[in-house]
Amino acid sequence: MFLDRRAVLAGLVALALWAGPARAQADEHADVPVVAVASSLRFAMADVARAFTDDTGLVVKFSFGSSGNLSRQIREGAPFQMFLAADEQFILDLHDDGLTPDAGDVYAVGRIVIVAPNGSPLTPDANMDALATLLAAGRITRFAIANPDHAPYGMRAREALIARGLWDDLQPALILGENVSQAAQFALSGNAEGGIIAYALALAPEVAPRGHYALIPEDWHTPLRQRMVLLNGAGDVARAFYTYLNAPAARAILSRYGFTVPTGG
Repeated sequence: MFLDRRAVLAGLVALALWAGPARAQADEHADVPVVAVASSLRFAMADVARAFTDDTGLVVKFSFGSSGNLSRQIREGAPFQMFLAADEQFILDLHDDGLTPDAGDVYAVGRIVIVAPNGSPLTPDANMDALATLLAAGRITRFAIANPDHAPYGMRAREALIARGLWDDLQPALILGENVSQAAQFALSGNAEGGIIAYALALAPEVAPRGHYALIPEDWHTPLRQRMVLLNGAGDVARAFYTYLNAPAARAILSRYGFTVPTGG
């Protein structure tokens, strides 16, 4: 079914970064599936959705949040038909508990970056040496990451800070986003010296002008293997979107946002 272009664009506008995490709601059109999506994909998925609609005439609706919170909503019966997690373990656990027909596919591997807003005393560098220097001088008062209790990008940020030996000293300055998109908002608002966020968010045209970033070494944290899966009862449109995400057009978009994507199939 082809929808009016204005309707499609209106739906995409709702994907703005600073919107809070959304819970899934039953769509008024039964043929528009709700896809649960990790917040690191907020901008990349807007581009994928646009391409998917242009190529197929089909539409999907997104509910963004931390992978942990989305997984909890699935267990509570939220009407999602597909789940794109930032950490594959959430999907493997759902499959083990019988909530998915299979274990899905790894669609991307993510990276984390240290960021600082324009005008911050912090100049991001890969080894976080500037952060260590400013922290020792008492010049880091607010530093944002996603909540490591349920957000994979927050978990990896904590691992990287532990690897650099900064985790304990940074505790008084930490501010936690509910998900990595909110952490990006906090880090780049101008009220914090910086933070650690998803590389994909730092690359987004809507975010990039707000500050500067440096990639954190991959071996400082567990790999961010991002897996997707269809949920039990998924319909034809969700299945078409799943297939599209494994195709070259979608993979090219994810690559532009800094994700490493599978090269086969």
